[in-house]
Amino acid sequence: MLKLYFAPFTRAVRVRWLLEELALPYELVRVDFQPTTDRFFQQATPTGKLPSLEDGEVSICESGAMVEYLLERYGEGRLAPAPGDPERAEFLQWLHFAESTAFPPVGIVAWLARYKGEADRYADLIEDARGRAAAGFAFVEAALEGREHLLASGFSAADVMMGFSVAAAKLLGAFPADFPNLEAYHERLQGRPALQRALDAGGA
Repeated sequence: MLKLYFAPFTRAVRVRWLLEELALPYELVRVDFQPTTDRFFQQATPTGKLPSLEDGEVSICESGAMVEYLLERYGEGRLAPAPGDPERAEFLQWLHFAESTAFPPVGIVAWLARYKGEADRYADLIEDARGRAAAGFAFVEAALEGREHLLASGFSAADVMMGFSVAAAKLLGAFPADFPNLEAYHERLQGRPALQRALDAGGA
């Protein structure tokens, strides 16, 4: 059986959300998140990171990799356009944009203000990160014009990836103002029953 190592307020929410959307059986192993101020790979998981996923002999980290693995192994064509589908390229773009472009400036805010507790010392860097977060989310805002989800065909695993980045930005005060499409998108995702079940595992 799939085994997910989980702590609230971490990217493990992404993976559990997808597991719930796909209605896959899994074991949830709750661990206490260890704040990373100067040490890495110190989580109580097989990889030292959160999230971590085990599937028999397979043990992997990185939430985006887990999403792709679960879709390929167990998705049965759900929540992702098939290779060759006209939407496949856009799906892959958003799947990776969520972590590689949207999240990094949000992560800087988390690192300096929450984990290191040095918001005053790095106020300029944090403000710059918020500006870069707004620039990234502006790209998403434009793409959501006339759409409920990132793909015209509807909800997909790309929304699972992006939904976490948007929620993290909200939590950390890096969510840009005056982005009505993004705000409505966030509210739609928060209302999904599968996400609510994932949040029930360890906090909003």
